[in-house]
Amino acid sequence: MSWLRLHSEGHLVSRVGWLRAAVLGANDGIVSTASLIVGVAAASGTLSSVLIAGSAGLVAGAMSMAAGEYVSVSSQSDTEQADLKRERTELANKPELEREELAQIYIRRGIDPCLAHQVADQLMAKDALGAHARDELGLSEMSAARPIQAAFTSAATFSAGAALPLAMAFITPGPVMIAGVSIASLVFLALLGALGAWAGGAKIVRAAVRVTFWGALAMALTASIGAVLGTSV
Repeated sequence: MSWLRLHSEGHLVSRVGWLRAAVLGANDGIVSTASLIVGVAAASGTLSSVLIAGSAGLVAGAMSMAAGEYVSVSSQSDTEQADLKRERTELANKPELEREELAQIYIRRGIDPCLAHQVADQLMAKDALGAHARDELGLSEMSAARPIQAAFTSAATFSAGAALPLAMAFITPGPVMIAGVSIASLVFLALLGALGAWAGGAKIVRAAVRVTFWGALAMALTASIGAVLGTSV
């Protein structure tokens, strides 16, 4: 067995596509639904109105997240495919110029010019488009846009995140609903930030504090708006 087989590396960058959509969806689900619940409750809303608003926010938010992710990631995918099509045409029409372009990329990275041209020749002989996509365009299989995956991940995680403050609103007594939903949602956000940082190999405390801060700010603002409108309307 070779040394490379024994030295197996598990790089976390392969998770970036679904992890970004998952964290964004869950974070948005908790923040937006908790803020909506706190705002309606601060306006002296009844339990039924709070639950209706929260449920409507869950459904609308999940669909919005799915549509938004699908459209944005599809745009990215369209751009990637257009660049690949252009590169494929250039390889067919100007192979020598493309080979020199690839070699110059390696030379700028510090490879000896003679060796850089040999590497470019061998890579283009095996997979010319793949070599240019990776080294010229910066495209790879791990970072490729996947609209369907992003849409479903965002919708599912938004729904899961939104269900947490909605459940707290249902089980928390009316007089302490605002405090109960707010505190529980901040705890959920801190756990989400920590989980996302752990999955991505980042610093856990920093991520948890960052997510919690913005969630607290959003809920404070919507509670203030609900209180003002509840007394003036």
